[in-house]
Amino acid sequence: MFTQTARFYDALYSFKNYRKECDAILAIAGQGQTLLDVACGTGKHLELLRERFECEGLDLDAKLLEVARERLPGTPLHVGDMTDFDLGKQFDVVTCLFSAIGYATTPQQLQAAANCLAKHTSPGGIVIVEPWLGPDVWNPTHLHMLTVDEPDLKIARMSVPGVEGRISTIRFEYLISSPDGIERASEEHRLGLYTREEYLAAFSAAGLSGEFVESEAFGRGLYVGRRIDR
Repeated sequence: MFTQTARFYDALYSFKNYRKECDAILAIAGQGQTLLDVACGTGKHLELLRERFECEGLDLDAKLLEVARERLPGTPLHVGDMTDFDLGKQFDVVTCLFSAIGYATTPQQLQAAANCLAKHTSPGGIVIVEPWLGPDVWNPTHLHMLTVDEPDLKIARMSVPGVEGRISTIRFEYLISSPDGIERASEEHRLGLYTREEYLAAFSAAGLSGEFVESEAFGRGLYVGRRIDR
């Protein structure tokens, strides 16, 4: 994941409007009191959501959680895999944002992740998932560069995309300049490419009444499901 570059994550994604995204989450979530953010990263969503909810977070990347713990003193944060975790409790709202669901790279893993999200949702509670790109949208020839230009930090991140069947691949190459000198880093990311029907089928099989919701705050839309009592 972002183990090599976790300390630069917030600078790289400083363009994101977290307040607007969290306002959209609040509009969907209703009157719940507790929230779990799965794949919470550095905790930027949780920083705002905990103004309204009693929050916890979970992420596979321990380095990202180190940043989150500095940001969120007193908020329980857990190291865990979205496809296989058990916190022994349920929440009124469970979120999985910034397309992190794509890291479930096979249909079996997607279903396992949906099952875990549902299992941690209280009866009648809400699951909110921001999807990764679908197979009809992913462009394996699109080159991209992201830059950071701050007084004490300069970053150029080049990305080379690819595709392996229904898995999108991204190779990131970083050049990072700071008062400590110049360093390089490389990362490989693999994300599953799923259709709308596949997301909704995974929700349904997990006991969630799912729907796709267009969202101004989330350009890729959201999948919203309510846990069904069985």
